[in-house]
Amino acid sequence: MTRPLLSDYPDFYARYVDLVPEDDILAAMQAQAAVTRERLLSFADRPDHRYAPEKWSVRQMLGHMTDTERVFGFRALWFARTDPSALPGFEQDDWMQASDFSAPLEELLTEFETVRRGHILFLKHLSPEAWDRRGIANGYSFSVRAYAYGMLGHERSHLKLLEERYSQQP
Repeated sequence: MTRPLLSDYPDFYARYVDLVPEDDILAAMQAQAAVTRERLLSFADRPDHRYAPEKWSVRQMLGHMTDTERVFGFRALWFARTDPSALPGFEQDDWMQASDFSAPLEELLTEFETVRRGHILFLKHLSPEAWDRRGIANGYSFSVRAYAYGMLGHERSHLKLLEERYSQQP
């Protein structure tokens, strides 16, 4: 496996890929699990905490992480299987309005981990050629490899936000 090339994703997506310096994406995804669990469970006593009134709660952020993991994974599957149809974008704020992330934080975390484990298994069994396959999502060209790195990068971007903004507030 190799890292995605700049031509594997649009410029705006670099904010996720750049958070993944590892070359072995599957090992990095597996190693990240313990870090993510520990970080999110540090908010177990305040899952509805927001760093500002209009921002998402910790619980909502985790729900968003799971939604995005599913979307990125579905896109990777779609492109790996060479479906020629372009895929639509998704508006995270609209999705949040239609979501109910009121389950206990531990259950939401288990859901995220389960989705991630499924994606690791899916990616593990891809042929070398499938990693390079491409498709269009939200009007932009992506490779399967870019979505794998994007899954982990998106997770890390939200953990960084938890550290920088959510942890600063009591």
